[in-house]
Amino acid sequence: MVDVAERMTVLGTETAFEVLARAQALAAQGKSIINLGIGQPDFKTPPHIVEAAIKAMRDGHHGYTPANGIPALRESVAADIKRRQDIEVDPDLIMIMPGGKVTMYFAIMILGDKGREILYPNPGFPIYESVIKHSGATPVPIPLLEKNGFAFSAEDVLSRITPKTSLIILNSPANPTGGAVPKAEFDKLVKGLEKHPGVYVMSDEIYGQMLYDGREHVPMLSYPSMKDRTILLDGWSKTYAMTGWRLGFSVWPKALFRHAEKLAINNHSCVNAPTQFAGIAALTGPQDAVGMMMKAFDERRRVIVSELNQLPGFRCVEPGGAFYAFPNIEGTGLTAKELQSKMLEEAGVATIAGTSFGAHGEGFIRFSYANSTENIREAIKRIRTILPR
Repeated sequence: MVDVAERMTVLGTETAFEVLARAQALAAQGKSIINLGIGQPDFKTPPHIVEAAIKAMRDGHHGYTPANGIPALRESVAADIKRRQDIEVDPDLIMIMPGGKVTMYFAIMILGDKGREILYPNPGFPIYESVIKHSGATPVPIPLLEKNGFAFSAEDVLSRITPKTSLIILNSPANPTGGAVPKAEFDKLVKGLEKHPGVYVMSDEIYGQMLYDGREHVPMLSYPSMKDRTILLDGWSKTYAMTGWRLGFSVWPKALFRHAEKLAINNHSCVNAPTQFAGIAALTGPQDAVGMMMKAFDERRRVIVSELNQLPGFRCVEPGGAFYAFPNIEGTGLTAKELQSKMLEEAGVATIAGTSFGAHGEGFIRFSYANSTENIREAIKRIRTILPR
């Protein structure tokens, strides 16, 4: 047995990739698989973005860039935040990252330590809890409840803050639930945080442009009292169907920026240059592809929620954002892991058990509707044939 460092023993993983690998293995054996597990748009990156990267390569942008990103991209990010949210952001406090996970890793490693506590959503993106443990801090779950549409309660969050709390992680719209937190809860939370000036917030807004039924995104940086205490996590992956490009950005409080920059230099040096030029094209070019994708996701959302609610033992609240449905499956009499396995092995439908997103995910399954309506209907049809009655 290899004698690895103790910190590696508490580092978790992301089950979605394990399920994807199993689904691909079954497909290679000739089994028909419908993948409603992986959380990525099924659309191609818009052509003008692809062309911008190709042009950058042809123009000779083959070298290192500044660790925090090329100035033109950071300025484009600041301009886009101003355009969409009417928030002024200093480009010098923006870090261009190789995806969104790096921001959460840096934020948690900077603020997490033995003797500290970090609040995080549960069920929530599994890397939150994994890295909190890796940092030495104690993870404190914020339960997201079905009865609240999987939105946090500000009162509940505030009640969990102790003198040991260093960071609160928020994610709205959320993975895996699709829950979108109302502005009234954000208002209450921010008001309550005035009594805890030493607590930072990492606001994961990667799905911020993916909202339905007229809901408006609530940016944490829109609150003046939180500007010097908020780490914004955002990026291109979901909005522009650029998951494989590994391109994200973060906005940091001035007091933390140099620490994030130092970690970037030690960790990945910089984001590859052509991808950064693609990021500029995405923000400054036509946005019609974003609207087209969201129209398709909205149509699929309505279909999958309706179909899931007709399955025996299922009930599903309507997600307010992202592209996930998170039905309650307790009525099937199966655990989340049991049903996940049964659907994949017997029905050829890949999904993710709610427990992959934390202990409070038991009794739920995550379905990604980043797939065609035809495939969604066929998947539900297959699932119906293998459910206990």
